[in-house]
Amino acid sequence: MAKKCTEAACGQKKIRLAFIGSGGIMNWHVDRLKGTPSELVALMDTSKEALAKLKGKQPQLKDVPEYDDWKKMLSEVELDAVAIGSPHTVHYEQICASLDKGLHVLCEKPMTCTSADARDVCARAKKAKKIVAVSYQRHYQGNYRFLKHCVDSGKLGKVEFVAAFQAQEWLKATRGSWRQQKALSGGGQINDSGSHLIDMLMWTTGLQAEEVSARMENFDSEVDINSAIHVKFTNGALGTVSIIGNAPAWHEDFTIFGSEGAVFNRNGKIYFQEGHRKPQYEMTSNPDWMDPNKNFIDAILGKCENGCPPEIGLRVIELTEAAWRSAAQNGKVVKVETK
Repeated sequence: MAKKCTEAACGQKKIRLAFIGSGGIMNWHVDRLKGTPSELVALMDTSKEALAKLKGKQPQLKDVPEYDDWKKMLSEVELDAVAIGSPHTVHYEQICASLDKGLHVLCEKPMTCTSADARDVCARAKKAKKIVAVSYQRHYQGNYRFLKHCVDSGKLGKVEFVAAFQAQEWLKATRGSWRQQKALSGGGQINDSGSHLIDMLMWTTGLQAEEVSARMENFDSEVDINSAIHVKFTNGALGTVSIIGNAPAWHEDFTIFGSEGAVFNRNGKIYFQEGHRKPQYEMTSNPDWMDPNKNFIDAILGKCENGCPPEIGLRVIELTEAAWRSAAQNGKVVKVETK
């Protein structure tokens, strides 16, 4: 049975953490957990090769117990929290089971693959009084936090238009993997790396999507690769989301236009323009706040707020789901369901 770990009770005690899914992305989680008051006490993956690769990169984990069944691991290991890095469509079941065990949860994106499941996670987390955090690292990065500050401070005036663009060699890079198997991924690039783009659109602006029109191209895959999405927000603002999964290289643009100015993220470089016809100038990047793993551990201990609560995951999948519905109807304008 998992034991409750509060800041007062833990003192110098480390948060006992397990991985559900130990593929390549979890190597970053191990790196970011270093120096935090946490201890990785169990690893789970259905692939022996994935477990061996992780331990090969992180030799300090050589004696950590391994499991090929996450349910068995949850029943046998005393834990305070889990980090989930499994295929997307099993996130919901694993989050719910972990909360039922009284555990805190850090989940890789997307949090869930349906809005209904996301709403249930939000309700369960609130009822259980546990931290559920989505591992969207951009919430902690200085350049994106500056974009959000520009909106929140009123420097841009009323947000009127948002243009989000992401290009990546996703089709070739993920070919043959579970990410292009709809039963495991839930969708294509829009539900994978594109999820970060939609997260930033919703989080930095604070807007709520109202209507969506989308066209998608799958090429020879069973999931979406390229997406062209038009969004109308409840405040009257408009937006475009362009996700290109069959591109020759990585590139990302993110721009917020307001009634009093604009802020531009050009592949990580930030430019700001205040007022009309005034010069545009490059901003020095703000320092990063922290990272998803440090934030997760500190939030469990009551040292800081949860930087990416489950409601963020809900907003992302609401827009994503609407885009899928629209694309299935040849770009018909559909309402974003926000029950």
